[in-house]
Formats: sequence, structure tokens, C-alpha cells
Amino acid sequence: MIVPVKTDTWNYDIVLEPGAIKKAGELLNLNRRVLVVTDSGVPAQYAETVAAQCGEAAIVTIPQGEQSKCFDELRHLLSEMLDKSFTRVDCVVAVGGGVVGDLSGFAASCYMRGVDFYNVPTTLLSQVDSSIGGKTAIDFGGVKNIVGAFYQPKKVIIDPEVLETLSRRQLMAGLAEAIKMAATNDAELFELIENSADLTADLPQIIYRALMIKKNVVEQDPRETGLRKVLNFGHTIGHAVESFNAGKLLHGECVALGMIPMSGDNAAARIKSVLEKYGLPSKIGQSAEELMPFLKHDKKMASDGIAAVIVDEIGSFRLCRMSADEILSRLEG
Repeated sequence: MIVPVKTDTWNYDIVLEPGAIKKAGELLNLNRRVLVVTDSGVPAQYAETVAAQCGEAAIVTIPQGEQSKCFDELRHLLSEMLDKSFTRVDCVVAVGGGVVGDLSGFAASCYMRGVDFYNVPTTLLSQVDSSIGGKTAIDFGGVKNIVGAFYQPKKVIIDPEVLETLSRRQLMAGLAEAIKMAATNDAELFELIENSADLTADLPQIIYRALMIKKNVVEQDPRETGLRKVLNFGHTIGHAVESFNAGKLLHGECVALGMIPMSGDNAAARIKSVLEKYGLPSKIGQSAEELMPFLKHDKKMASDGIAAVIVDEIGSFRLCRMSADEILSRLEG
């Protein structure tokens, strides 16, 4: 299945197909120098499968975890491209989760002012969310995604079969992003996740419907000036929790925690119930005072506050400006 993404500045396709990673050479332009970036938590076979289909491949494996979204690893990727005489006609392929995609995409945007970038997400979280939309970044000064660029991929390959090697914890963390999409935009998708008796069987439909939400939002607002802010549901408090815990919690787990305080009573109860059904955390362990320093450095913060996303009823949302104090007061509400 081909899902086209069309923005005012860039068009590309998402290929959603079981076994697609084995056809990367047909689907992507890999007959050139290719930097294949993966991490130590991704089965090596996936990067090797892509590399075997390239004209001249170099595989770089970064350490697993959020700590790799840093200047040292960015320098590492840029140095590899420079040392191997990459030119503007060469490319970068990310084979991994959100960390690999964010870092690789940013490196591609920087090298020679931009080389082609392809994304082959191998986690549920990156398949339904972070691989689409062109956000690339590294962390700096303890603040998540504070240095980066909007840089769209040339193409995205989503192969549901690679999820078979994913740990249950990683799979559920990715499901949190699908829950986020459903809570804000698709009540029927939320009900599917809420009532699913066989998540494995329902995953293809969940992935597709979450993808369509992300695609429709990104097409209307590629640089997050308005509507795209809806994708930050759960992320404002979630990013503060993630920064405070410094890698102890997965990104999706933090998004899960961030959704409940930003929801109306009925929506919060349903979200809490579905999170607990899938073993996701539902209670924040930090106080408002502990999270405040991280919230104040949120990249979405402006002089008049943050554009907060509120879900009063499942399947709908509203945006409103809130101060850091107002947001954190909802932890007690």
C-alpha cells in the first residue's frame, strides 16, 4: 500500500507493506553511497538487509537510547560521511526507532546543506508517528529536541513484520502514540484499541489509521504553526517527565502519563483504563515543583505560554494557551 504525503514544499510516499524491507533496493534509490544508521537495540539483520541492497553502504550503529540524540553522535555521523567522501548525491537511511530517525534525519539535513534521507522505522512508535512529518532533532542541555530542523524524508518504508522482534514494553510504548492519535482525532480507532481482544491481529489497522491521522495533519500544517500542535497531546507534561527521568522511561510511556492530566473527566477515565489494559504507566511520580524547570524550557513555550492540547471527549480536542503553572496545576486537579 502506498500512502502519499503532500505538503506545500515536499511530497513523498509512505510504503506500508509486510516484507517491504527486503525490497528496499527496489523502493529506494540506493545505487550510490549510503550511510545506514541503526542502534544497538535493533536486530542487526535489518540494517544488514538494507545495506546489502545498496551500491556502497556504510553501517553505523549508535548506542541504544535517548542519550544518543546528542552532539557527539551527530558529529559521529557527519564524520563518517566526510571520511567516506559522501557528496550531495549520496544519502542516509535510518533503520530503527525514533532516536535513530531523529538523529539520522538531522545529520542528513546538515551534511552539505542537505542530502537525501530515507526512513525505515522498526518500532511501532516510529511507524505510527515519528518517521512521518520531517521533525529531526537532538537533545541539548537536558532539554529534549531543542536543536533540530524540519527535514522531510524522500520516502518512508513501514514493514509491520519487523515488529515481531520488538519487546512487549517497546510495542506498548508505541501503542501509546496510537492512543494519542485516536484520543484526539478518531473515536472509532480509540474504541478498537480499547476493546481489542487480539492486538496482534488488529495492529495493521491501528497502524494504518494512525498513519492517516498523522498524514492529514502534516499535510495541512507541515511546520507546526497551527493544527499540527494537536500531535503534542500528552507531550508537554510527558517531555518534562521524560527529561526528569533521564532515560528511565520510554518516550511512549511518558506520553501516556502526559495525556491523563490534559483530559476531561470522562476522557481521562477512558484513557487511564486503556493504558492500564496494556500495562502502560498511568500515574506520574513527580511533583509539579520537580517538573517545572523542564516545562519552562519546553521548545513550544512562548511569552504567552504553551499551546496546550485538551481532550474533553474522546475523538476531539481543543487548543488553548496555558502557562506552565496552569498546566502543572492539572496534576492535582
